[in-house]
Amino acid sequence: MKFRIALTATAALLLGTAADARKDAPTDADTRAWWAITGELSGDAMAGRDTGSPGYDRAAALVAAKFAAAGLKPAGEGGWYQQVPMHEIAVRRSTIAVGNRPLRLLYDLALSPSEAMPTTIDAGLVYRGYCGADAIGDVRGKLVICHGTHRDGLPSGAAREAAVRKGGGVGMLTIADPGFAVEPPRWPYAYSRSVTLADAKLDTDPFVRMTLNAASLATLIGPARRDAAALIAKGSAGRPLPNFYLADRFHATFTLARRRIQSANVLGMLPGTDPALAGQAIVLSAHLDGYGHGEPVNGDGLYNGTLDDAAYVALLIREAQRLQGRGLRRPILFAAFTGEEKGLLGARWFVAHPTSPKPRIAADINLDQLRPIFPLKLLTVHALDTTTLGDDVRAVAEARGIAVQRDPEPERNLLRRADHWPFLQAGIPATAFVFGYKPGTKSEAIYRQWYKTGYHKPQDDLDQLIDWQAAADFNGFFYALVARVAGQDATPRMVAAVE
Repeated sequence: MKFRIALTATAALLLGTAADARKDAPTDADTRAWWAITGELSGDAMAGRDTGSPGYDRAAALVAAKFAAAGLKPAGEGGWYQQVPMHEIAVRRSTIAVGNRPLRLLYDLALSPSEAMPTTIDAGLVYRGYCGADAIGDVRGKLVICHGTHRDGLPSGAAREAAVRKGGGVGMLTIADPGFAVEPPRWPYAYSRSVTLADAKLDTDPFVRMTLNAASLATLIGPARRDAAALIAKGSAGRPLPNFYLADRFHATFTLARRRIQSANVLGMLPGTDPALAGQAIVLSAHLDGYGHGEPVNGDGLYNGTLDDAAYVALLIREAQRLQGRGLRRPILFAAFTGEEKGLLGARWFVAHPTSPKPRIAADINLDQLRPIFPLKLLTVHALDTTTLGDDVRAVAEARGIAVQRDPEPERNLLRRADHWPFLQAGIPATAFVFGYKPGTKSEAIYRQWYKTGYHKPQDDLDQLIDWQAAADFNGFFYALVARVAGQDATPRMVAAVE
């Protein structure tokens, strides 16, 4: 958080609602307290809380201290922490070119390094449009350029890769589709680093997967007769695309660094008041980790992660403070998970290795993907019809004048991108939320603009635009939902299989 970027006139107009709300501080005491904790967790002193970093450890110690002050009991492994062992692979240096035209890692292309990836690549290039099975042909030894469409009726990412592998390709350069307006590509990438759980199966697959900036296709094609801009426009519109070979070869060398790291989940228990329900803990979760330091955007290289997700670890702390000295019928397990941004690692580890002594986990209510930047009138609810938690959400939301909906954009795969997912995979009822909007409204415009300028960028910091009333409305909804789920007679249960 170094300074604020100047808004264009169009962006300022789109963000008008949130801008008006941001002029004043929160008016109610609860929201002020919540935002003060958010400031502690996402200020520059925490250095963005990257998994396994000293900044993350400082944030974890702060959360543990606040859990203790709120009267929670340590629920980790002999204390507040559950250490999660991990393995990291990072690209330290790279040289990339097509012919004599250089490319920059993080700006022109991105990759998540793997244990088995080649550190030297020298391969021919072919363009195969959407990379459908009927378009690939013989691509043995080639890197295949594919337009990464999300459109129904065109090949999915898995189908593209299967076709390239069958044709003998050594890897893919997938064009990040600028026509995917619901979640537009973000450049530059923060860094080129992969983190896995230490006990994960060793990756022995040398297949290369890289993401290509659409604006860099012209560099790959070079002085050839093909019009890169026209290809991108056609691909974004779902129109037919050609197949062709590129004249120049792709050359790259990567220097990788490997290390073992560990990072802690922070876990605190509020015992229940009803002995008959002592074996039905409700997990309240949010992820403490962020991106940390990364490639600068507009001169700022510190990814503070204020709304993603420091603000909602702060909300866990506020709930613990509110419940201090009274509790609810069921036990509440407060969980600040690590490694979410690296693949839900802390939540996966916890579900596979629940801490002891442990009540049976009855449900998880996860806080992530929340953007209080426009009025809260509609909530998108993950797994709305999968568990009985959906009925609880409907009842609480209706009482507060909030409509609910299923995910209107399943192509974004948000259900599987946050820490509730490992619980659902294990058959544990779980839910989570996204601020919803009606198509064509100012709220949608604000949301889309935030995904262009804030999501996984340094601009997700304490100076961004907040709708304080929306923040207070969601926080009140969350408090009421927890009270209902933890206090009612009925135990949460699954009612449908997760897909």
